[in-house]
Amino acid sequence: MIIFPAIDIINGQCVRLTQGDYEQKTIYHEQPAAVAKEFAAAGAELLHVVDLDGAKAGRPQNLAAVKAIVDAVDIPVELGGGLRSLDTVNEILELGVERAILGSAVLQSPPWLAAAVERWGARIVVGIDARDGMAAVSGWQETTAVSALELALKMKAVGVAEIIYTDIATDGMLQGPNLEQLRSMGRESGLKIVASGGVSSIADIVALRALETDGVYAAIIGRALYTGHVNLKEAIQAGRGESHVG
Repeated sequence: MIIFPAIDIINGQCVRLTQGDYEQKTIYHEQPAAVAKEFAAAGAELLHVVDLDGAKAGRPQNLAAVKAIVDAVDIPVELGGGLRSLDTVNEILELGVERAILGSAVLQSPPWLAAAVERWGARIVVGIDARDGMAAVSGWQETTAVSALELALKMKAVGVAEIIYTDIATDGMLQGPNLEQLRSMGRESGLKIVASGGVSSIADIVALRALETDGVYAAIIGRALYTGHVNLKEAIQAGRGESHVG
């Protein structure tokens, strides 16, 4: 299992939200690029970056900070938040971002989505955020009437091979991931799954490794790294099966 450390950006700063609530924001660092360098030095294979201002605005708002991250590290960076057109996706990929994470834009499966997958293939990843099993959009501010699984199957139909699945109820709560939802999503969709939300201990990573046969091959860790609940080097080792709990 691969561990993706997360960097969320608001106003150019590295922050974390609780359950996607912009009013519950904690600033952890003024320079996201410095955090990126620390994560890369610890052995991270890929950085998960989200432009939270972009998620609300519908277009990336922190490209200077993203560019600084890309320039600071020698590992791939994936970016989500406000990627709602081919032009915007092209812009961030030309900036040096390796993978584009599409979110709200894919709900209606717009024609440009299939074009993006055809053009960039595995560099296009879809982020599906769920609240009580239903897809949430616009920076988690709106819960839709479309189930997360239904949306995942729509994405598969247009050629998407991988999704980042976030259970909003667990995000930032440090209470563990929703293993049952992840297992169900992996089995029923047949997609590659990146688990997001709730990882708070090495034990959680060990538990997620048990879902690899269901397609859950990676996990994003955010708040737990910043609070010290999880050490990134140890998390990477646990993901590889090189350490154990107890």
